[in-house]
Amino acid sequence: MRRRDVLRTVGAAALAAPAVRSAQAQAKTLVFGGSVPLTGAAAETGLNVNNGYITAVSYLNDKLGATTLIQRQIDDGTNFFLGSFGSNIVLPTAAITERAKKPMVQTGGGSDAIFTKGYKYVFGMYPRATRQFASTAALFKTLTPTPTTYSVIWTNDAFSKTAGEGVKLSCDAAGFKRLDAFELPAKPTDVSSVLGSVRANSPDLLVCVMHDQDSLLIARQMVASNTYVKLLFQGLGPQLASFREALGKYSEALLCSTYWDESVPYKDKFFGDSRKFAEYYRSKITRPIAYHTAGAAACIETYILAMQAAKSTNPEAVREALAVADYETFYSRIKFTPDGDGDPIIMGSMIGQVQKSKLEIVYPEAASSAKAIYPQPAWDKKA
Repeated sequence: MRRRDVLRTVGAAALAAPAVRSAQAQAKTLVFGGSVPLTGAAAETGLNVNNGYITAVSYLNDKLGATTLIQRQIDDGTNFFLGSFGSNIVLPTAAITERAKKPMVQTGGGSDAIFTKGYKYVFGMYPRATRQFASTAALFKTLTPTPTTYSVIWTNDAFSKTAGEGVKLSCDAAGFKRLDAFELPAKPTDVSSVLGSVRANSPDLLVCVMHDQDSLLIARQMVASNTYVKLLFQGLGPQLASFREALGKYSEALLCSTYWDESVPYKDKFFGDSRKFAEYYRSKITRPIAYHTAGAAACIETYILAMQAAKSTNPEAVREALAVADYETFYSRIKFTPDGDGDPIIMGSMIGQVQKSKLEIVYPEAASSAKAIYPQPAWDKKA
């Protein structure tokens, strides 16, 4: 599949949609449309999202029967849409599906702009960006000795910019003193001047909110310039096995957000539970699993549950069922706010930390698999 190829039920390379039975017990093929970046800068997570869609469709077809442009898909009669990865793609496509009154359930866009325009047909598997950092600030308060200062860096893209505002809101409210706030270009290539300021002010906490490849750039330049902080939190990056492999031993003790782990205790009537989903995924796909994979699969499962609740595959009826959704899947309990983003408490993030090359859950305590390492070792002391 090429970059942002359409996800449709035609052709061997396209995503097949699950067949379910309608209220009249007549077999009906459902077509889900969308676009996902499979090459380029966003491909690392785009592939994880795509694999989640493929896994869910494969499983549901096994058990239940069997971009080009989003506008073209609507013209072709597609009624249900799956989002891309990246708010800069989700935002304009959501405007198109909104005008057409077709639902979109997506796992790739968290920008506040998606959920503050009054849209009624777009639903997100995460809280909006400015609400995503509350649990991380709560973790910071549990560390010993308690950190007191922080700096934040974000990139100038639709998600990261609003996420950076969320970091400031949450950390300021938690009582941490903000030393610096830096905005980088959307595609940074050098951060040496920013890291010079970090070294000069020496915050206890450095929070980076940006996409995976930019997090890797910052971490590498921190190592090269020996820029040390007691804790480095990178919203996206360390959750990926490929990121940890690329950074090697220097990934030890880095923290990140994660919205799913195969150890979480959620169950459902399709996959059974999180571990069984992971087992099924690995039976089909060799690429390491990531939370975006699970979130993408949960998008399709959420559609199926909404259709069953509505006893219909009419787009308007399914949209109404999605708006009042409150059920458990292998991924999470699913409940959306009136604006369509994930409930910030029910669907908020867990915090992961790299420990011995593996991502361990360190917060909240009820879901934790390890205790947080703080302060992190100096770069030259990481084994």
